[in-house]
Amino acid sequence: LIRQRTQDVLDQLPVDEPFDWVSNVSIELTARMLATLLDFPYEQRRKLVYWSDVAAASPETTGGQVKRDEFFPAVAEVARSFSELWRDKEARRNAGEEPGFDVISMMVNNEDTKDLIHRPMEFLGNLALLIVGGNDTTRNSMTGGVLALNRFPKEFDKLKANPALIPNMVSEIIRWQTPLAYMRRVAKQDVELNGETIRKGDKVVMWYASGNRDERAIDKPDEFII
Repeated sequence: LIRQRTQDVLDQLPVDEPFDWVSNVSIELTARMLATLLDFPYEQRRKLVYWSDVAAASPETTGGQVKRDEFFPAVAEVARSFSELWRDKEARRNAGEEPGFDVISMMVNNEDTKDLIHRPMEFLGNLALLIVGGNDTTRNSMTGGVLALNRFPKEFDKLKANPALIPNMVSEIIRWQTPLAYMRRVAKQDVELNGETIRKGDKVVMWYASGNRDERAIDKPDEFII
């Protein structure tokens, strides 16, 4: 299914004229995959991308600039849409229908998560994690990968000559592009790390982008080498 939808997206691209790779491929293909994984209405798939963008740019969570009058209605729509989807899955199960292989069906039919809808904050948190995590990383990797192959044409030639290098390319895209630049956590206790004291309650940022370009650990860290 993933191969089929990827081929469908690529087959619809214009030939011999400019187009927006991010919108036409990275975002569209990511939206299709998210809708499939969650069994979300396919014709509304771009909502998943929009919700992810809003959640990832909220001042409360990431210091972004999305305004409250846009953020909270979007969160409410996520909760409403997936509550309806969850109830539909429950009704189908109770009617004797075999559960699907999508994530929502699995949660509805799992002993540990079947009552998740009655824990609204946890329910919404899990949805946000799935939608934002699946959106940002996938579309950023697809976009960064094309950019890398364009900037390093010899590596692209190497890949075309030997498709067995695709797994190497995937891991190198993740390193070179770093689709998720950082994460922030709050220290739960005082700790000393590399001579620096981190106090309980301090906010600690893990810069994956820095680690992935660390010249102390990686030879030629700014180059894309598959």
